[in-house]
Amino acid sequence: MKKLFLIPLFVFALTAKSQEQKRYNFSLEQAIAHALTNNYTAINAGRDIEASKEKKWETTAMGLPQISGSVDYTNNFVLQKSVVPAEFFGGNPGEYATVAFGTKHNMTARATLSQLIFDGSYIVALQASKTYMKYYENAKQKTDFEIKEAVINSYGNVLLAEESITILEKNKATLEKTLSDTKATFKNGLIEEESVEQLEITLTSINSTLNYNKRLVDVAYKMLKMTLGVEINDDLKLTDKLDNLTISNLDMAFSQSEFAVSQNVNYQIAQNFQEQRELELKLQKSKALPSLSANLNYGTNAYKDEFQFFTQNQNWFNYSNLGVSLNVPIFSSLARSSRTQQAKIALDQAKTQLTETEQKLKLQYAAAKTDYEFSVEEYTTAKNNLNLAERIEKKQQIKFTEGLSSSFDYNDAQRQLYSAQQKYLQSMVDVINKKAALEKVINKQ
Repeated sequence: MKKLFLIPLFVFALTAKSQEQKRYNFSLEQAIAHALTNNYTAINAGRDIEASKEKKWETTAMGLPQISGSVDYTNNFVLQKSVVPAEFFGGNPGEYATVAFGTKHNMTARATLSQLIFDGSYIVALQASKTYMKYYENAKQKTDFEIKEAVINSYGNVLLAEESITILEKNKATLEKTLSDTKATFKNGLIEEESVEQLEITLTSINSTLNYNKRLVDVAYKMLKMTLGVEINDDLKLTDKLDNLTISNLDMAFSQSEFAVSQNVNYQIAQNFQEQRELELKLQKSKALPSLSANLNYGTNAYKDEFQFFTQNQNWFNYSNLGVSLNVPIFSSLARSSRTQQAKIALDQAKTQLTETEQKLKLQYAAAKTDYEFSVEEYTTAKNNLNLAERIEKKQQIKFTEGLSSSFDYNDAQRQLYSAQQKYLQSMVDVINKKAALEKVINKQ
């Protein structure tokens, strides 16, 4: 009965788990599109833009009409006393009487309308809010380029690990068959035991590398899922193949295109930084200008010895006034001049940083272009070397089987083949990654 009771629970648990896990089938382009929307860094970069829009409106609202209201209540539980000549109340001249002025309970309600008429710093703040929002838009664009490159690298690493496993398993199957045949030949006394041992060493090495790659592919998948912004336990299947992606990225004409530094997002961010320093200089200069504001007040007061402000016979005394305030800076002991000079120095530094950024980007483009072109050449070389290594290994295997070559010669051919296989796989990933790095420099979407 206990077993019968546990079976439905087990089935229910498996069903619930399968419902929680999501399944994704992604090509590289689909993975990039998903990451640009769901990557955690991309989500927060989008929120930064929304926050900058709110900040812009906050700054704009500072120059719009402001209305505030307040209610004040005072309980004078000990009234302040003063002395007056006693003769005011029929007393003797020269004598003084103590008198308490006021009521025990006072209440005031008022509303104030204020309006900024002119302030140079407000005008600069409006300009700065636009630059502030533009900076976060550029930062979001930069984040998108970085996420795209990260997805391409992670996607390629998964494919590399899977292709490595496929090749290693194929090598293992071939080697196991050769080892089995060699053992049979050794039992018949036709070869030395050393040949068998040499093959066993190679097989052990392949098994170790194969197990490592099986663990590595799991880590590679988890890293890709993190970059995509999906749960680590979700099911993910990649639909693109490594060789197809490599061929689609073989475009030497692409690397010959002109590089426009001004289109690079890092250059644009440096320009944002310079614009901010220019506005800071304008802000310091604007503080030498007068500011003008106006306010309109309306209020009402009530006074009582008892707290009875809400009775019908309560008298309220209204008041209102209109005020204009003009603030004119006259002399600050050269403090404003010092702040202006500091802002000017900061602007000069920003200009220098912009020039430095331009030179660094040109160097970065030249390096990325060289790396990509070299990766394409290496891919061609690795492909040719792999074909040669396969033919050499095949010939050595035949010679070894027929007793025409030693196990050492065959082992050298095997090592050469395994090395050529890994270099070929790595060269494909390098083509994909190096092109992604070049696209990031030129800001190709």
